[in-house]
Amino acid sequence: MSSLSVRSSFLLALVAGGLNVLSFAPFHFWPVQILSLALLFSQVLREGDTAISRKRAGWLAWAYGLGWLTASTSWLIYAMTVFGGLPGVLSLLALMFLTGALSVYLAAAAWGTRWLQQRWKISATVAGLLVLPALFTVAEWLRICFLTGFPWTISGYAHTHSPLAGFAPVIGVLGLCWINALLAGALALLLVSAGSRQQKITLPALIVLVFATGFGLQQISWTRPQGQPIQVRLLQGNVAQDMKFSQEHLNDSLALYHDMITQTPADLIVTPETALPMLTSQLPPDYLPILNTFAQDSASTVILGVGVHDGGDKYSNSVLGMSRQYAQPYRYDKHHLVPFGEFIPPGFRWFVNMMSIPMGEFSTSGPIQPAMKVSGQWVMPNICYEDLFGEEIAAQLSAQHAAGQPVASILLNASNLAWYGNSFAIPQHLQISQMRVLETGRPMLRATNTGATAVIVPGGVVEQLLPENTRAVLAANVQGYTGMTPYIFIGNLGALGLSALGILLAFVLGRRAKIDSL
Repeated sequence: MSSLSVRSSFLLALVAGGLNVLSFAPFHFWPVQILSLALLFSQVLREGDTAISRKRAGWLAWAYGLGWLTASTSWLIYAMTVFGGLPGVLSLLALMFLTGALSVYLAAAAWGTRWLQQRWKISATVAGLLVLPALFTVAEWLRICFLTGFPWTISGYAHTHSPLAGFAPVIGVLGLCWINALLAGALALLLVSAGSRQQKITLPALIVLVFATGFGLQQISWTRPQGQPIQVRLLQGNVAQDMKFSQEHLNDSLALYHDMITQTPADLIVTPETALPMLTSQLPPDYLPILNTFAQDSASTVILGVGVHDGGDKYSNSVLGMSRQYAQPYRYDKHHLVPFGEFIPPGFRWFVNMMSIPMGEFSTSGPIQPAMKVSGQWVMPNICYEDLFGEEIAAQLSAQHAAGQPVASILLNASNLAWYGNSFAIPQHLQISQMRVLETGRPMLRATNTGATAVIVPGGVVEQLLPENTRAVLAANVQGYTGMTPYIFIGNLGALGLSALGILLAFVLGRRAKIDSL
Protein backbone atom coordinates (compact mmCIF):
# COMPACT_ATOMS: atom_id res chain seq x y z
CA MET A 1 0.00 0.00 0.00
CA SER A 2 1.42 3.37 -0.99
CA SER A 3 2.16 6.15 1.46
CA LEU A 4 -0.69 8.15 -0.12
CA SER A 5 -3.23 5.42 0.60
CA VAL A 6 -1.91 5.09 4.15
CA ARG A 7 -2.39 8.82 4.67
CA SER A 8 -5.84 8.60 3.09
CA SER A 9 -6.83 5.79 5.44
CA PHE A 10 -5.58 7.80 8.42
CA LEU A 11 -7.59 10.84 7.30
CA LEU A 12 -10.67 8.70 6.71
CA ALA A 13 -10.43 7.28 10.23
CA LEU A 14 -10.01 10.80 11.65
CA VAL A 15 -13.13 12.04 9.82
CA ALA A 16 -15.15 8.93 10.72
CA GLY A 17 -14.29 9.47 14.36
CA GLY A 18 -15.19 13.15 14.18
CA LEU A 19 -18.62 12.32 12.77
CA ASN A 20 -19.40 10.58 16.06
CA VAL A 21 -20.33 13.96 17.49
CA LEU A 22 -23.58 13.60 15.51
CA SER A 23 -24.56 10.50 17.49
CA PHE A 24 -24.70 12.40 20.79
CA ALA A 25 -26.88 15.28 21.97
CA PRO A 26 -28.07 17.61 20.62
CA PHE A 27 -28.21 15.64 17.33
CA HIS A 28 -29.08 12.14 18.64
CA PHE A 29 -28.34 10.47 15.30
CA TRP A 30 -27.21 7.30 17.07
CA PRO A 31 -26.71 5.07 13.97
CA VAL A 32 -23.58 7.13 13.18
CA GLN A 33 -21.91 5.60 16.24
CA ILE A 34 -22.36 2.05 14.96
CA LEU A 35 -21.66 2.81 11.30
CA SER A 36 -18.49 4.81 11.89
CA LEU A 37 -17.15 2.23 14.32
CA ALA A 38 -17.93 -0.51 11.79
CA LEU A 39 -15.82 1.38 9.25
CA LEU A 40 -12.88 1.40 11.66
CA PHE A 41 -13.36 -2.25 12.60
CA SER A 42 -13.46 -3.25 8.93
CA GLN A 43 -9.93 -1.85 8.56
CA VAL A 44 -8.72 -3.65 11.67
CA LEU A 45 -10.25 -6.98 10.64
CA ARG A 46 -9.46 -7.02 6.92
CA GLU A 47 -7.71 -10.30 6.11
CA GLY A 48 -5.50 -11.15 3.15
CA ASP A 49 -3.92 -7.69 3.08
CA THR A 50 -0.44 -7.98 4.54
CA ALA A 51 -0.06 -4.17 4.70
CA ILE A 52 -2.64 -4.04 7.48
CA SER A 53 -0.28 -4.73 10.32
CA ARG A 54 -0.80 -4.42 14.04
CA LYS A 55 0.96 -1.06 13.95
CA ARG A 56 -1.26 0.32 11.21
CA ALA A 57 -4.43 -0.93 12.94
CA GLY A 58 -3.33 0.85 16.09
CA TRP A 59 -2.63 4.12 14.29
CA LEU A 60 -5.98 4.05 12.48
CA ALA A 61 -7.79 3.46 15.76
CA TRP A 62 -5.81 6.29 17.35
CA ALA A 63 -6.82 8.65 14.54
CA TYR A 64 -10.45 7.58 14.93
CA GLY A 65 -10.31 8.27 18.67
CA LEU A 66 -8.61 11.62 18.13
CA GLY A 67 -11.36 12.76 15.76
CA TRP A 68 -14.11 11.39 17.98
CA LEU A 69 -12.96 12.93 21.26
CA THR A 70 -11.71 16.24 19.86
CA ALA A 71 -14.98 16.93 18.06
CA SER A 72 -17.10 15.83 21.03
CA THR A 73 -15.22 17.85 23.67
CA SER A 74 -14.24 20.89 21.61
CA TRP A 75 -16.16 23.04 24.11
CA LEU A 76 -13.18 22.71 26.47
CA ILE A 77 -11.37 25.23 24.27
CA TYR A 78 -13.91 27.87 25.30
CA ALA A 79 -13.16 27.43 29.00
CA MET A 80 -9.39 27.44 28.48
CA THR A 81 -9.37 30.56 26.31
CA VAL A 82 -12.15 32.70 27.82
CA PHE A 83 -11.69 31.85 31.49
CA GLY A 84 -8.29 30.22 31.62
CA GLY A 85 -6.53 32.95 29.70
CA LEU A 86 -4.69 30.56 27.35
CA PRO A 87 -4.09 31.56 23.73
CA GLY A 88 -6.41 29.81 21.29
CA VAL A 89 -3.63 27.80 19.64
CA LEU A 90 -2.32 26.57 23.00
CA SER A 91 -5.87 25.67 24.08
CA LEU A 92 -6.33 23.58 20.94
CA LEU A 93 -2.99 21.88 21.47
CA ALA A 94 -3.89 21.18 25.10
CA LEU A 95 -7.21 19.63 24.02
CA MET A 96 -5.51 17.48 21.38
CA PHE A 97 -2.90 16.39 23.91
CA LEU A 98 -5.73 15.21 26.17
CA THR A 99 -7.77 13.53 23.45
CA GLY A 100 -4.67 12.05 21.84
CA ALA A 101 -3.65 10.51 25.16
CA LEU A 102 -7.15 9.10 25.71
CA SER A 103 -7.16 7.67 22.17
CA VAL A 104 -4.21 5.45 23.08
CA TYR A 105 -6.69 3.10 24.80
CA LEU A 106 -8.56 2.57 21.54
CA ALA A 107 -5.30 2.17 19.64
CA ALA A 108 -4.22 -0.52 22.10
CA ALA A 109 -7.54 -2.32 21.60
CA ALA A 110 -7.04 -2.44 17.82
CA TRP A 111 -3.39 -3.44 18.13
CA GLY A 112 -4.28 -6.10 20.69
CA THR A 113 -6.99 -7.53 18.45
CA ARG A 114 -4.57 -7.99 15.55
CA TRP A 115 -1.96 -9.46 17.91
CA LEU A 116 -4.38 -12.00 19.36
CA GLN A 117 -5.78 -12.78 15.91
CA GLN A 118 -2.33 -13.64 14.65
CA ARG A 119 -1.07 -15.34 17.81
CA TRP A 120 -4.12 -17.52 18.43
CA LYS A 121 -4.79 -18.04 14.69
CA ILE A 122 -8.42 -17.05 15.11
CA SER A 123 -10.70 -16.09 12.25
CA ALA A 124 -11.89 -12.59 11.46
CA THR A 125 -15.36 -13.65 12.62
CA VAL A 126 -14.09 -14.61 16.07
CA ALA A 127 -11.99 -11.45 16.26
CA GLY A 128 -14.87 -9.21 15.16
CA LEU A 129 -17.58 -10.68 17.38
CA LEU A 130 -15.57 -11.59 20.48
CA VAL A 131 -12.16 -9.95 20.71
CA LEU A 132 -12.79 -6.47 19.30
CA PRO A 133 -15.96 -5.81 21.36
CA ALA A 134 -14.13 -7.04 24.46
CA LEU A 135 -11.02 -4.92 24.01
CA PHE A 136 -13.04 -1.89 22.86
CA THR A 137 -15.10 -2.14 26.07
CA VAL A 138 -11.95 -2.38 28.18
CA ALA A 139 -10.61 0.72 26.39
CA GLU A 140 -13.79 2.62 27.28
CA TRP A 141 -13.60 1.33 30.87
CA LEU A 142 -10.05 2.65 31.18
CA ARG A 143 -11.30 6.03 30.03
CA ILE A 144 -13.87 5.89 32.85
CA CYS A 145 -11.53 4.97 35.68
CA PHE A 146 -7.83 5.54 34.87
CA LEU A 147 -6.26 8.72 36.31
CA THR A 148 -9.65 9.81 37.79
CA GLY A 149 -11.36 9.17 34.45
CA PHE A 150 -12.75 11.27 31.60
CA PRO A 151 -15.75 9.29 30.28
CA TRP A 152 -17.42 12.14 28.41
CA THR A 153 -19.18 10.82 25.25
CA ILE A 154 -18.12 7.21 25.65
CA SER A 155 -19.95 5.36 22.91
CA GLY A 156 -22.79 3.98 25.06
CA TYR A 157 -24.21 7.46 25.65
CA ALA A 158 -25.28 7.62 22.02
CA HIS A 159 -28.06 5.14 22.80
CA THR A 160 -30.23 7.00 25.29
CA HIS A 161 -32.73 7.39 22.43
CA SER A 162 -32.22 4.09 20.61
CA PRO A 163 -33.81 0.65 21.13
CA LEU A 164 -30.55 -0.38 22.80
CA ALA A 165 -31.45 1.82 25.79
CA GLY A 166 -33.25 -1.21 27.21
CA PHE A 167 -29.88 -2.74 28.09
CA ALA A 168 -28.92 0.22 30.33
CA PRO A 169 -30.72 -0.96 33.53
CA VAL A 170 -28.98 -4.33 33.16
CA ILE A 171 -25.39 -3.63 32.08
CA GLY A 172 -25.18 0.17 32.13
CA VAL A 173 -23.52 2.57 29.74
CA LEU A 174 -20.34 0.48 29.60
CA GLY A 175 -22.40 -2.54 28.61
CA LEU A 176 -23.90 -0.42 25.84
CA CYS A 177 -20.33 0.19 24.66
CA TRP A 178 -19.96 -3.59 24.34
CA ILE A 179 -23.30 -3.93 22.52
CA ASN A 180 -22.36 -1.05 20.24
CA ALA A 181 -19.03 -2.70 19.37
CA LEU A 182 -20.69 -6.10 18.82
CA LEU A 183 -23.03 -4.57 16.24
CA ALA A 184 -20.16 -2.68 14.63
CA GLY A 185 -18.15 -5.89 14.48
CA ALA A 186 -21.00 -7.72 12.75
CA LEU A 187 -21.36 -4.93 10.19
CA ALA A 188 -17.61 -4.82 9.66
CA LEU A 189 -17.52 -8.52 8.90
CA LEU A 190 -20.16 -8.03 6.23
CA LEU A 191 -17.93 -5.32 4.73
CA VAL A 192 -14.56 -7.09 4.75
CA SER A 193 -15.47 -10.49 3.42
CA ALA A 194 -17.94 -12.08 1.07
CA GLY A 195 -18.28 -14.77 3.70
CA SER A 196 -20.30 -17.94 3.55
CA ARG A 197 -23.99 -18.10 2.88
CA GLN A 198 -24.53 -18.99 6.51
CA GLN A 199 -22.62 -15.90 7.65
CA LYS A 200 -24.67 -13.67 5.37
CA ILE A 201 -27.74 -14.91 7.20
CA THR A 202 -26.48 -15.16 10.78
CA LEU A 203 -24.81 -11.74 11.02
CA PRO A 204 -27.92 -9.73 10.00
CA ALA A 205 -29.97 -12.04 12.24
CA LEU A 206 -27.64 -11.25 15.15
CA ILE A 207 -28.09 -7.51 14.57
CA VAL A 208 -31.89 -7.86 14.46
CA LEU A 209 -31.84 -10.03 17.59
CA VAL A 210 -29.80 -7.49 19.56
CA PHE A 211 -32.15 -4.64 18.67
CA ALA A 212 -35.22 -6.77 19.38
CA THR A 213 -33.80 -7.72 22.79
CA GLY A 214 -33.12 -4.08 23.62
CA PHE A 215 -36.67 -3.16 22.64
CA GLY A 216 -38.04 -6.00 24.76
CA LEU A 217 -36.01 -4.92 27.78
CA GLN A 218 -37.47 -1.43 27.44
CA GLN A 219 -40.87 -2.90 28.28
CA ILE A 220 -39.69 -4.01 31.76
CA SER A 221 -40.34 -1.67 34.70
CA TRP A 222 -37.48 -2.35 37.08
CA THR A 223 -38.65 0.20 39.66
CA ARG A 224 -42.04 1.40 40.93
CA PRO A 225 -43.49 4.62 42.38
CA GLN A 226 -42.92 5.24 46.08
CA GLY A 227 -45.01 7.55 48.28
CA GLN A 228 -46.48 10.81 47.11
CA PRO A 229 -44.96 13.23 44.58
CA ILE A 230 -43.10 16.22 45.99
CA GLN A 231 -43.30 19.83 44.85
CA VAL A 232 -39.96 20.91 43.42
CA ARG A 233 -38.53 24.30 42.43
CA LEU A 234 -35.25 24.21 40.49
CA LEU A 235 -33.50 27.58 40.24
CA GLN A 236 -31.57 28.63 37.13
CA GLY A 237 -29.84 31.91 37.97
CA ASN A 238 -28.07 32.38 34.63
CA VAL A 239 -25.18 34.26 36.22
CA ALA A 240 -22.44 34.93 33.67
CA GLN A 241 -19.24 33.12 34.61
CA ASP A 242 -17.08 36.20 34.17
CA MET A 243 -19.33 38.02 36.67
CA LYS A 244 -19.80 35.21 39.13
CA PHE A 245 -16.53 35.62 41.02
CA SER A 246 -15.99 39.35 40.47
CA GLN A 247 -16.06 41.34 43.71
CA GLU A 248 -18.52 43.94 42.43
CA HIS A 249 -21.14 41.27 41.61
CA LEU A 250 -20.87 39.02 44.68
CA ASN A 251 -23.66 40.80 46.56
CA ASP A 252 -25.84 40.68 43.45
CA SER A 253 -25.56 36.88 43.37
CA LEU A 254 -26.35 36.58 47.06
CA ALA A 255 -29.42 38.78 46.69
CA LEU A 256 -30.51 36.96 43.53
CA TYR A 257 -30.57 33.52 45.12
CA HIS A 258 -32.04 34.80 48.39
CA ASP A 259 -34.98 36.23 46.42
CA MET A 260 -35.38 33.17 44.18
CA ILE A 261 -35.34 30.79 47.15
CA THR A 262 -37.76 32.72 49.34
CA GLN A 263 -40.16 33.69 46.56
CA THR A 264 -42.40 30.62 46.97
CA PRO A 265 -42.31 27.67 49.39
CA ALA A 266 -42.00 24.14 48.04
CA ASP A 267 -41.17 20.67 49.33
CA LEU A 268 -37.75 21.01 47.68
CA ILE A 269 -35.96 24.11 46.43
CA VAL A 270 -32.57 23.60 44.77
CA THR A 271 -29.90 26.03 43.57
CA PRO A 272 -27.12 25.20 41.09
CA GLU A 273 -23.59 24.15 42.01
CA THR A 274 -21.71 26.94 43.86
CA ALA A 275 -24.67 29.26 43.41
CA LEU A 276 -23.12 31.29 46.23
CA PRO A 277 -19.75 32.36 44.75
CA MET A 278 -17.84 32.41 48.03
CA LEU A 279 -16.94 30.09 50.89
CA THR A 280 -19.25 29.70 53.86
CA SER A 281 -16.69 31.52 56.01
CA GLN A 282 -16.95 34.54 53.70
CA LEU A 283 -20.74 34.82 53.66
CA PRO A 284 -22.48 37.56 55.66
CA PRO A 285 -23.07 36.10 59.15
CA ASP A 286 -26.85 36.19 58.85
CA TYR A 287 -27.15 34.86 55.27
CA LEU A 288 -27.47 31.12 55.94
CA PRO A 289 -29.52 31.63 59.17
CA ILE A 290 -32.07 33.68 57.19
CA LEU A 291 -32.46 30.92 54.62
CA ASN A 292 -32.69 28.32 57.36
CA THR A 293 -35.46 30.34 59.05
CA PHE A 294 -37.36 30.43 55.75
CA ALA A 295 -36.99 26.66 55.41
CA GLN A 296 -38.24 26.11 58.97
CA ASP A 297 -41.16 28.54 58.78
CA SER A 298 -42.38 27.47 55.32
CA ALA A 299 -41.82 23.71 55.77
CA SER A 300 -39.57 23.82 52.72
CA THR A 301 -36.34 21.95 52.13
CA VAL A 302 -33.63 24.16 50.64
CA ILE A 303 -30.57 22.58 49.01
CA LEU A 304 -27.92 25.20 48.43
CA GLY A 305 -24.75 24.92 46.34
CA VAL A 306 -21.82 26.52 48.14
CA GLY A 307 -18.14 26.04 48.89
CA VAL A 308 -17.85 24.90 52.51
CA HIS A 309 -14.80 26.09 54.46
CA ASP A 310 -13.67 23.67 57.17
CA GLY A 311 -10.83 25.85 58.40
CA GLY A 312 -7.31 26.43 57.16
CA ASP A 313 -6.94 25.48 53.52
CA LYS A 314 -9.70 22.83 53.65
CA TYR A 315 -12.76 23.57 51.59
CA SER A 316 -15.12 21.44 49.55
CA ASN A 317 -17.57 21.79 46.70
CA SER A 318 -20.77 20.98 48.54
CA VAL A 319 -24.51 21.27 48.84
CA LEU A 320 -26.11 22.15 52.18
CA GLY A 321 -29.66 21.10 52.98
CA MET A 322 -31.90 23.04 55.38
CA SER A 323 -35.14 21.52 56.63
CA ARG A 324 -37.38 21.08 59.66
CA GLN A 325 -36.37 17.41 59.61
CA TYR A 326 -32.70 18.21 60.31
CA ALA A 327 -31.39 19.93 63.43
CA GLN A 328 -28.09 20.57 61.62
CA PRO A 329 -27.80 21.27 57.91
CA TYR A 330 -27.54 18.19 55.71
CA ARG A 331 -24.26 18.16 53.80
CA TYR A 332 -23.07 16.40 50.69
CA ASP A 333 -19.48 16.94 49.51
CA LYS A 334 -18.38 16.36 45.95
CA HIS A 335 -15.89 13.48 46.03
CA HIS A 336 -15.06 12.88 42.35
CA LEU A 337 -13.12 16.00 41.53
CA VAL A 338 -12.32 17.41 38.10
CA PRO A 339 -8.63 17.53 37.15
CA PHE A 340 -7.37 21.12 36.76
CA GLY A 341 -10.75 22.60 37.72
CA GLU A 342 -10.88 21.20 41.27
CA PHE A 343 -7.53 19.57 41.86
CA ILE A 344 -4.13 19.75 40.21
CA PRO A 345 -2.65 16.46 39.00
CA PRO A 346 0.97 15.90 40.05
CA GLY A 347 3.41 17.54 37.65
CA PHE A 348 0.92 20.01 36.16
CA ARG A 349 1.24 22.95 38.53
CA TRP A 350 3.09 24.90 35.80
CA PHE A 351 0.10 24.52 33.46
CA VAL A 352 -2.44 25.68 36.05
CA ASN A 353 -0.30 28.69 36.92
CA MET A 354 -0.89 29.92 33.36
CA MET A 355 -4.65 30.03 33.99
CA SER A 356 -6.80 32.11 36.32
CA ILE A 357 -9.65 29.81 37.38
CA PRO A 358 -10.32 30.31 41.14
CA MET A 359 -10.52 27.54 43.74
CA GLY A 360 -8.21 25.15 41.94
CA GLU A 361 -8.05 22.50 44.67
CA PHE A 362 -10.83 21.05 46.85
CA SER A 363 -10.90 18.57 49.69
CA THR A 364 -12.68 15.29 49.06
CA SER A 365 -14.97 13.11 51.13
CA GLY A 366 -15.93 9.46 50.94
CA PRO A 367 -17.85 8.16 47.93
CA ILE A 368 -20.69 6.76 50.07
CA GLN A 369 -22.83 9.49 51.61
CA PRO A 370 -26.43 9.38 52.89
CA ALA A 371 -29.45 10.69 51.03
CA MET A 372 -31.56 13.55 52.39
CA LYS A 373 -35.15 13.01 53.47
CA VAL A 374 -37.59 15.37 51.73
CA SER A 375 -41.32 15.02 52.49
CA GLY A 376 -41.35 11.23 52.42
CA GLN A 377 -38.84 10.90 49.59
CA TRP A 378 -35.06 10.44 49.79
CA VAL A 379 -32.95 12.67 47.57
CA MET A 380 -29.38 11.69 46.63
CA PRO A 381 -27.29 14.63 45.35
CA ASN A 382 -24.35 14.54 43.00
CA ILE A 383 -22.45 17.58 41.81
CA CYS A 384 -21.72 18.42 38.17
CA TYR A 385 -19.10 16.03 36.78
CA GLU A 386 -20.01 13.27 39.25
CA ASP A 387 -22.99 12.07 37.25
CA LEU A 388 -20.60 10.91 34.54
CA PHE A 389 -19.69 8.01 36.82
CA GLY A 390 -22.77 5.80 36.86
CA GLU A 391 -21.07 2.99 38.74
CA GLU A 392 -20.37 5.34 41.66
CA ILE A 393 -24.02 6.44 41.84
CA ALA A 394 -25.11 2.81 41.62
CA ALA A 395 -22.64 1.93 44.39
CA GLN A 396 -24.21 4.53 46.69
CA LEU A 397 -27.68 3.09 46.11
CA SER A 398 -26.39 -0.45 46.59
CA ALA A 399 -24.58 0.51 49.80
CA GLN A 400 -27.72 2.14 51.20
CA HIS A 401 -29.69 -1.02 50.41
CA ALA A 402 -27.05 -3.34 51.91
CA ALA A 403 -26.87 -1.29 55.12
CA GLY A 404 -30.63 -1.33 55.57
CA GLN A 405 -30.77 2.45 55.16
CA PRO A 406 -33.41 4.33 53.16
CA VAL A 407 -32.46 4.03 49.51
CA ALA A 408 -32.62 7.25 47.50
CA SER A 409 -35.83 7.53 45.49
CA ILE A 410 -34.81 10.68 43.57
CA LEU A 411 -31.41 11.67 42.16
CA LEU A 412 -30.30 15.30 42.07
CA ASN A 413 -27.55 16.91 40.01
CA ALA A 414 -26.42 20.47 40.80
CA SER A 415 -24.20 21.88 38.05
CA ASN A 416 -22.63 25.00 36.60
CA LEU A 417 -21.65 24.68 32.93
CA ALA A 418 -21.31 28.41 32.33
CA TRP A 419 -17.58 27.69 31.93
CA TYR A 420 -18.37 26.24 28.49
CA GLY A 421 -20.65 28.91 27.04
CA ASN A 422 -23.44 28.05 24.65
CA SER A 423 -21.87 24.77 23.52
CA PHE A 424 -22.59 21.08 23.11
CA ALA A 425 -21.53 20.57 26.73
CA ILE A 426 -25.00 21.49 28.01
CA PRO A 427 -27.12 19.03 25.95
CA GLN A 428 -24.41 16.37 26.27
CA HIS A 429 -24.51 16.66 30.07
CA LEU A 430 -28.30 16.37 29.98
CA GLN A 431 -27.93 13.17 27.96
CA ILE A 432 -25.49 11.81 30.53
CA SER A 433 -28.10 12.41 33.25
CA GLN A 434 -30.66 10.58 31.12
CA MET A 435 -28.36 7.55 31.12
CA ARG A 436 -28.16 7.66 34.94
CA VAL A 437 -31.97 7.56 35.04
CA LEU A 438 -32.03 4.60 32.65
CA GLU A 439 -29.46 2.73 34.76
CA THR A 440 -31.10 3.31 38.15
CA GLY A 441 -34.81 3.58 37.34
CA ARG A 442 -35.06 6.80 39.36
CA PRO A 443 -35.93 10.36 38.34
CA MET A 444 -33.16 12.92 38.13
CA LEU A 445 -33.55 16.58 39.01
CA ARG A 446 -31.05 18.96 37.42
CA ALA A 447 -30.52 22.44 38.88
CA THR A 448 -28.00 24.36 36.78
CA ASN A 449 -26.75 27.91 36.35
CA THR A 450 -27.24 28.26 32.59
CA GLY A 451 -28.74 24.89 31.58
CA ALA A 452 -29.87 22.26 31.22
CA THR A 453 -32.22 22.60 34.21
CA ALA A 454 -34.62 19.70 33.87
CA VAL A 455 -36.73 16.92 35.35
CA ILE A 456 -35.95 13.50 33.88
CA VAL A 457 -38.35 10.65 34.69
CA PRO A 458 -37.80 6.86 34.55
CA GLY A 459 -37.33 5.76 30.97
CA GLY A 460 -34.87 8.60 30.48
CA VAL A 461 -37.60 10.99 29.29
CA VAL A 462 -37.01 14.72 29.80
CA GLU A 463 -40.40 15.68 31.25
CA GLN A 464 -39.64 19.38 31.81
CA LEU A 465 -36.78 21.56 30.61
CA LEU A 466 -35.95 25.26 30.99
CA PRO A 467 -34.56 27.17 28.02
CA GLU A 468 -30.79 27.56 28.19
CA ASN A 469 -29.17 30.86 29.17
CA THR A 470 -32.29 32.29 30.78
CA ARG A 471 -33.07 33.21 34.37
CA ALA A 472 -36.05 31.09 35.38
CA VAL A 473 -37.49 28.62 37.87
CA LEU A 474 -38.66 25.14 36.96
CA ALA A 475 -41.65 24.12 39.11
CA ALA A 476 -42.74 20.49 38.98
CA ASN A 477 -44.33 17.64 40.90
CA VAL A 478 -41.87 14.75 40.98
CA GLN A 479 -42.66 11.16 41.88
CA GLY A 480 -39.99 9.14 43.69
CA TYR A 481 -39.29 5.52 42.75
CA THR A 482 -38.15 2.47 44.67
CA GLY A 483 -36.70 -0.87 43.56
CA MET A 484 -33.32 -1.99 42.30
CA THR A 485 -32.19 -2.49 38.71
CA PRO A 486 -29.61 -5.22 37.99
CA TYR A 487 -27.06 -2.51 37.20
CA ILE A 488 -27.31 -1.07 40.72
CA PHE A 489 -26.03 -4.38 42.09
CA ILE A 490 -23.43 -5.35 39.47
CA GLY A 491 -22.25 -1.98 38.16
CA ASN A 492 -19.66 -2.30 35.41
CA LEU A 493 -18.93 -5.93 36.28
CA GLY A 494 -21.60 -6.98 33.78
CA ALA A 495 -19.84 -5.31 30.85
CA LEU A 496 -16.39 -6.41 31.99
CA GLY A 497 -17.69 -9.95 32.48
CA LEU A 498 -18.99 -10.03 28.90
CA SER A 499 -15.59 -8.80 27.73
CA ALA A 500 -13.72 -11.45 29.72
CA LEU A 501 -16.06 -14.14 28.41
CA GLY A 502 -15.44 -13.00 24.83
CA ILE A 503 -11.66 -13.25 25.26
CA LEU A 504 -11.98 -16.68 26.88
CA LEU A 505 -14.20 -18.01 24.09
CA ALA A 506 -11.83 -16.63 21.46
CA PHE A 507 -8.93 -18.42 23.16
CA VAL A 508 -10.87 -21.70 23.30
CA LEU A 509 -11.92 -21.47 19.67
CA GLY A 510 -8.36 -20.64 18.64
CA ARG A 511 -7.00 -23.66 20.52
CA ARG A 512 -9.65 -25.91 18.99
CA ALA A 513 -8.85 -24.68 15.47
CA LYS A 514 -5.13 -25.23 16.10
CA ILE A 515 -5.72 -28.79 17.30
CA ASP A 516 -7.99 -29.55 14.34
CA SER A 517 -5.29 -28.36 11.96
CA LEU A 518 -2.70 -30.80 13.35
